[in-house]
Amino acid sequence: MDEILDVVDLLADSGLEGIVTTVLRLLGLVALLGGLGLWLLTDAGLLFLPAGLMLVGVVLLVVPSVLLALAELA
Repeated sequence: MDEILDVVDLLADSGLEGIVTTVLRLLGLVALLGGLGLWLLTDAGLLFLPAGLMLVGVVLLVVPSVLLALAELA
């Protein structure tokens, strides 16, 4: 966990945290919408793939904010 916070702190010092946060949130949104589309628009019996995509999407939407807040506290 310390290594991740060091990387986030390095990004914050270089001024790239806004770009990285935006890219991660866009990837999270694409994963969330992809999982939702797989769940609603296909007749697949496997529900763990759409559920996994939606879970990854939500995590990618939330994690950048949490990491930046933790980096500011450390």
